[in-house]
Amino acid sequence: MDKLVVEGGFQLNGSITSSGAKNSALPILAASILLDAPIIIKNIPHLNDVTTMLELLGSMGVDMTLSEDMEVELDPSGLNDIGARYELVKTMRASVLVLGPLLARTGYAKVALPGGCAIGSRPVNLHIDIMKKMGAQISIKDGYIEAKTNGRLKGCEFYFELVSVTATENALMAACLADGITILKNCAREPEVSDLANCLNSCGAQISGIGSDELIIEGVKQLRGTSFSIMPDRIETATYLVATTMTGGEITIKNCQPNSLGSVITKLEEAGANIFCSKDEINLKMQEEIPISTSLSTAPFPSFPTDMQAQFIALNSISNGSATVTETVFENRFMHVNELIRMGGDIELRGNTAFIKGKGRKLIAAPVMATDLRASASLVLAGLVAKGETIVDRIYHIDRGYERIEEKLKLLGAKIDRISA
Repeated sequence: MDKLVVEGGFQLNGSITSSGAKNSALPILAASILLDAPIIIKNIPHLNDVTTMLELLGSMGVDMTLSEDMEVELDPSGLNDIGARYELVKTMRASVLVLGPLLARTGYAKVALPGGCAIGSRPVNLHIDIMKKMGAQISIKDGYIEAKTNGRLKGCEFYFELVSVTATENALMAACLADGITILKNCAREPEVSDLANCLNSCGAQISGIGSDELIIEGVKQLRGTSFSIMPDRIETATYLVATTMTGGEITIKNCQPNSLGSVITKLEEAGANIFCSKDEINLKMQEEIPISTSLSTAPFPSFPTDMQAQFIALNSISNGSATVTETVFENRFMHVNELIRMGGDIELRGNTAFIKGKGRKLIAAPVMATDLRASASLVLAGLVAKGETIVDRIYHIDRGYERIEEKLKLLGAKIDRISA
């Protein structure tokens, strides 16, 4: 099993390019099931979750051609196996995204209940409720969701009791081929949802309200092929900005989307970073010798993203001052805290809030274990500033969401290597 070895104490300086967004690529790949013609998807990130989704589509009969520069052409015309087996989906929560497209395209879907990071229950009830509202009959048996419909799904009006990115995306995809108009209220507003909607519209879907919490979809009988480029990964971009804030130095990130990072940029400026944004580029220069503690609370977009909570706890652990970080999205997303405490972090958990006393870069290297995707990133960031050599185990989590993280950090001057145990 691979591990990352990080030697702390080196500033980050230089320029890197943002990869395509995993959280945009996965639903767009799933959406290919809806089409009657080939689709070309560009800027696909080279990640384990993306590979799993491609394997899943391939097992269903979707023909694909993948180029060296991570451009994939998918031809769903040969779709013949409309099931998502547990062996393929057990490590990836986003596998549930094939439910809506399969049901809309074929009238039947059998999808294994998904796995993924252990950061809370993240129930699939919202996905099931909207499909039922659109006329599907659904049962859950032996670890599988089985759904069928008599003819086309029916347009409806649906209010999401909880804001859910994947449930919004599943409903959005299913509604594109439904009979009539679907109105989805209290939708997730994340940029990745808008990216999916824009891709679907380029295929001939009729979606309005993109970027708002109310999406209106007029169902069409079929969708055509297109060519579409995945948006840059805002969480990857933000993680490298935090890394530079923690270590000091200056970074330029190209091919990114600054307007998707407003809340993160505000907090990094509070921490002492000087940030300049252009249309598709961010420059960050750390002004303070040691970062300043900054408190925050996670919430759905456009508020502070839960996917950056762990990284900011690492940042606050080495800052000057005290801060609180409150998690409101997932109920079990503090498993990285005990590992940071092993490295000398002064963190106390009370309910869904972490109370952090900064130590001014005074962390000590230790062997640590990643428990989920973003937790693993926070441990690597802590290792960049800790005294000594930090070994991060179970990094298969990090490979699910960060493309060649050790290579990009090396380009910036970090001392980091991947080893096989």
